[in-house]
Amino acid sequence: MSNPATKQVNRRSAQLTAALGCIFAGFVVFQFFGNSARGYIKTASLFWWWASHWADPQAESEHGWLILAISGWLFARNLRLSKITQASEPAWWPMIAMLAGFAMHLLGYIMQQGRISIGGLLVFGWGVLALAGGRRWGRSAIFPLAFLLFAIPLNVLDTLGFYLRMGVIDTAWHLAQFVHIDVIRNGTQLLSPDGHYQYDVAAACSGLRSLMALAALSLLLGYLNFRSWWWRALIGLLCFPYAFLGNVARIFSIIAAAAWRGQGAGEMTHRVMGVGVFVIVLGLVQMTVWLLQKYQLARSCCDSAESQETSPAAAPALSSKSLGYFSSASRVWIITGVVSVAALVVSIVTRQVDAMEVSPRVGIKLAADGVNPVTLPAYLGSEWEGQAADISAIEREVLPADTRFSRKNYVSLQRPNERVFLSIVLSGRDRTSIHRPEICLVGQGWTITQRATHAFAWPSIPSPSAQRPSPINAAVPATLLSIEREFRPKQGGKIKVPALMAYWFVGSDKIVASNTERIVDTSLDRLYHWQAHRWAYVVVQTLAPDGETAALARMQAVLDGTLTTFQLPLGLPATASP
Repeated sequence: MSNPATKQVNRRSAQLTAALGCIFAGFVVFQFFGNSARGYIKTASLFWWWASHWADPQAESEHGWLILAISGWLFARNLRLSKITQASEPAWWPMIAMLAGFAMHLLGYIMQQGRISIGGLLVFGWGVLALAGGRRWGRSAIFPLAFLLFAIPLNVLDTLGFYLRMGVIDTAWHLAQFVHIDVIRNGTQLLSPDGHYQYDVAAACSGLRSLMALAALSLLLGYLNFRSWWWRALIGLLCFPYAFLGNVARIFSIIAAAAWRGQGAGEMTHRVMGVGVFVIVLGLVQMTVWLLQKYQLARSCCDSAESQETSPAAAPALSSKSLGYFSSASRVWIITGVVSVAALVVSIVTRQVDAMEVSPRVGIKLAADGVNPVTLPAYLGSEWEGQAADISAIEREVLPADTRFSRKNYVSLQRPNERVFLSIVLSGRDRTSIHRPEICLVGQGWTITQRATHAFAWPSIPSPSAQRPSPINAAVPATLLSIEREFRPKQGGKIKVPALMAYWFVGSDKIVASNTERIVDTSLDRLYHWQAHRWAYVVVQTLAPDGETAALARMQAVLDGTLTTFQLPLGLPATASP
């Protein structure tokens, strides 16, 4: 009869060896078949796609390195504090987790959503750790791996950041009025009536750039100080109102300093309060934790949760019956074999996804080659002249090679200072051919001061059976951005130039004003119809020194002469233009 200690050593050796095999299978999948959206980051590696966001300042995800380090420390800490000392026999749960991770990754790969694939990577990682170290490692890894979700870049928060910025500005302005500081608010600008100071509250001051890092650190404080998941979640969620308060304090302190000592003092306060926001938010969170502990408001919950979390009996025991009629050694090799076969299947399916057919159906008119958008008209009656607008080198370099363009600058023949820029970008196979215009605007130096929706009228066409024209489409929904840019004339000084920009997305059977709607529709088309549909992205932009009403009228006038020449009425197939 074998020694029980020898059996345990052999079982642990088999588990570690099997875990290494699963790690190799997972590495092959996520490294060589990990990323299908290669428009901006041209790599097949999910690891590199994720880490590249941490190294890109524009992605505002530099805190990812800190999150990764903290997650590693949390895992080591949980192992050290764990009261589960006896190694458990290998169960089927690690295999189920790894297969679920592969399934999530495959879903993200088909939909070209790398963030879903990252979720699959984390689930797969938990399965590997649970296989290598049993229940002790599995329980210790749950929160550290979940904590890594804070390192995933979330572009959807950009919209939240805009409204957070406007709320911070409005609250700080009312607070200044309350203490009798005379300040004028103009969109995202705060200025004194006598021109003594002037500030434009940029997106960084909205708190969005630091919101994910603050949320992660707040949740970490809750995790380290409480055992109850309810109290941990509460402490994590407190970062949102506290971040709002911290940024209000930042903007108000800038206003107060500028009103007291001028523009230079306000700029100095701006730099100091960049760190001050972190101090305020984390200080408020820590004070909340201290108050809860001092007045024992969470002690009963903590004690009960701690007893459940640290007790070896908290997790259900897995008997030999629940593990099936396999020996310990055979189980781990069955798991490794199944995971390896699954990795092979994922790699084959991802190759099929890369060869996915591109649908010929588009929502705009195509040129005679059937690939490029139709050329925009050179003249719109006797009112507007279309001038060529070149594609920039950076657009050619960054966007996929199969992205197509058609654009013109329309100049009023009666008033040459009035211009309207019209651009059509037609995507190729990769959904990253087109994107949210806010990315380009910020990169070009524009500041978004207001966001709204607007419906452009579809030009009426004569109907043979009616005395008056009848519209095909009642309206074209669009997102309307009020923007401005600072210019420095040669004679010195600064000039703020306002403008309007409208955009919408045209699919084969729908028009949407939101990039989120486009992404959802694109993902579902790829998943359910196994086709890569091409979307068009239409932009209309004009300067607005004469006000929003006049600018909108110019944009509508240009669309009256061009919309029917490049955009199809809904429901009709695209055909090449002569």
